[in-house]
Amino acid sequence: MLEQRHREVTTMNSEQDQFSAIMDGWNSNAGQPVGNCPVRGVLDKISDKWSMLLVMTLASGPKRFNQLRRDIPDISQKMLTQTLRELQRDGMVSRKVYDTKPPAVEYSLTPLGHSIIVPFGHLIRWANDNHPHIDQARAVFDTPSDPG
Repeated sequence: MLEQRHREVTTMNSEQDQFSAIMDGWNSNAGQPVGNCPVRGVLDKISDKWSMLLVMTLASGPKRFNQLRRDIPDISQKMLTQTLRELQRDGMVSRKVYDTKPPAVEYSLTPLGHSIIVPFGHLIRWANDNHPHIDQARAVFDTPSDPG
């Protein structure tokens, strides 16, 4: 019992320390133009509609283009191609072409791509834990209020 309480307090302190460090970094840029933020482009890219899905799909191992299309059926061919190219440009995904007829192309995560899996996992866990609360808040917000 005492050991469990120690873990809870240690975890809480660790989370508070992490929160403080994050907020200190954020607040050190207060007053700076947001458009000049050097990480904004990175955050915009990794938080778009398809990048996280592709990274997490490739986390299980290399895949060919058509396998990615099957694994993420609601992405268009054009958007899959575009997102893979952008992830490749950012150094998150590598593309290997095999000398076959027709040429086979395989996509895999680079070490940089692998490094984002755990942070994505934290975000996914948060979303899983909180989606009922978000659904409830949306329902309350979307319910017409009585003007009287």
